[in-house]
Amino acid sequence: MSGVPQRTLLLWCPDWPVLAAEIVDGVPATDPVVVLHANRVVACSERARAEGIRRGLRRREAQGRCPHLTVVDHDPGRDARAFEPVVAAVEEVVAGIEVIRPGACATAARGPSRYLGGEEAAAERIVEHVAQSCAVESQVGIADGVFAAGLAAREGRIVAPGGTREFLATRPVEALGRPALADLLRRLGVRTLGDFAALPAGDVLARFGFDGALAHRLAGGRDDRPLAVRQPPADLIVTADYDEPVDRVDAAAFAARTLAELLHERLAGYGLACTRLGIEAVTAHGQELHRVWRYDGLLTAAAIADRVRWQLDGWLTGSNGRGGTRPARPTAGIVRLRLVPDGVLAQAGLQPGLWGETGAERERAHRALSRVQGILGPEAVVTAVLGGGRSPADQVRLVPWGD
Repeated sequence: MSGVPQRTLLLWCPDWPVLAAEIVDGVPATDPVVVLHANRVVACSERARAEGIRRGLRRREAQGRCPHLTVVDHDPGRDARAFEPVVAAVEEVVAGIEVIRPGACATAARGPSRYLGGEEAAAERIVEHVAQSCAVESQVGIADGVFAAGLAAREGRIVAPGGTREFLATRPVEALGRPALADLLRRLGVRTLGDFAALPAGDVLARFGFDGALAHRLAGGRDDRPLAVRQPPADLIVTADYDEPVDRVDAAAFAARTLAELLHERLAGYGLACTRLGIEAVTAHGQELHRVWRYDGLLTAAAIADRVRWQLDGWLTGSNGRGGTRPARPTAGIVRLRLVPDGVLAQAGLQPGLWGETGAERERAHRALSRVQGILGPEAVVTAVLGGGRSPADQVRLVPWGD
């Protein structure tokens, strides 16, 4: 890698979980609607925002502000299934689409801008085509790198080449999408991405770990992939053939989980982790399906399985868009499934934490440690911090957990 961020075009659909609930379950997105996860608002409709609803509010507080609120449970599978027609529509205009998450997809900006008459013309063409094909409102952002393009898409903005660092500098640290890190940075007096980017990279890695170092690169407008990215060995690709065609979502979920675990184990055997996943399927009638999912971080076995399941659900079930259109459902079940780790990086020093890989596991551990501190005092729970000194005893010191 050259380390220079690629010029990226990203399409973003505002309030996508709300729109997905309308597309799949018929919940009117024009009403005051909230989508809840862990009893907190993760998305809301425009009418709900007009009533004072914001992301992060607890359910009771949201209902207190708007008694006639419609509450929908968070369902990533529903979001992904409803997003498949949008991705298919974008692919009718440009090639090489990567799904970032349900509601957002990206591609290199160079190709579309060259054959559609420039970046602005490409953005307008894609937004118009999605609106006509799917009756879905969307915005496009173009910048150097996926992270900056995502922020630019929220403003429908095209950031000039070379201007990404300045564009990011004034954004608040909450733009990183890491609430715990943003809260800690604010308590340390670091309020903007520019402030964060100005910190020495070595100090950030020592204090905040790998994820903090990745966020630091994003804040500075640098490439969002570490320089250790490698071409995967050919035998990393995993394939499964099925005697009985897979045409049901429950069978697809089982197939996804089994193949995802196999891929994760194979990557771990090489000391690698996956950041971009290609999902390929062949039906009994020879139809070939392909989609690429991109991830800001390291895909665990569970995260790989989720994305494969979502994609298979989208292919097998389909979802009528707001305009009544959807990609043609395969005429036969899937007989071959193939996972291709398009983006891998060396996993040296990236072992999972003591209490697991998922955010829920870490949150439970943090609550338990805080409770012990509350009972026995702050000094009762300590963590080791690496520092200076020549001997091992001098290089490690114990500080109260959380400090």
